[in-house]
Amino acid sequence: MDKREKIIQASIDVFKEQGIEKTKISNIVKQAGIAQGTFYLYFPSKLAVMPAIAEKMIEQWVEAIDERVKLNAPLLEQVNQLIEAAFQVSKEFRDLTVLTYAGLSTSDQLDQWENIYASLYQKVEEIIDQNQSNGSIRQNTDSYRLAKLTVGTMEMTAEQVFLYDEYQEQEERDQKEALSKFLYQALKK
Repeated sequence: MDKREKIIQASIDVFKEQGIEKTKISNIVKQAGIAQGTFYLYFPSKLAVMPAIAEKMIEQWVEAIDERVKLNAPLLEQVNQLIEAAFQVSKEFRDLTVLTYAGLSTSDQLDQWENIYASLYQKVEEIIDQNQSNGSIRQNTDSYRLAKLTVGTMEMTAEQVFLYDEYQEQEERDQKEALSKFLYQALKK
């Protein structure tokens, strides 16, 4: 693991443990096992680490899609696979999601949000493009816009399950089912 990665992972650990406000750069560098000056070679402040943490979450989401979504499967199955990937990452990163949102909103990093999500939007757009080509999804709608709407809807639904209320397994199943019906109806030809 290179030094930048050590800083990001240490930041994740310390932010989870102490929260954003209480965390000091000295806590992060101690956890990472690096000198404080090394931190500043990569990030100008503790909040500047937030986009890098968000990028990690998005990388995981893209990897989950790569692992789960079968491009030769019928559209409904692909929709369900996309939903499973979204819920997997939201569940895994539930603590970090709150921290990342809070950290990005309290810094000048918020303008980076679109760039952070670009690879995820592209991945979903590829799936939509393929389904438009094979006639499963109507072709008269911009695939990039559909990708952004799909990602946003999946993310918000997963966050409702894992972030806002006390987790309930039945609620997760119900939300996935409703989301599947909604996205399939919205996307299909």
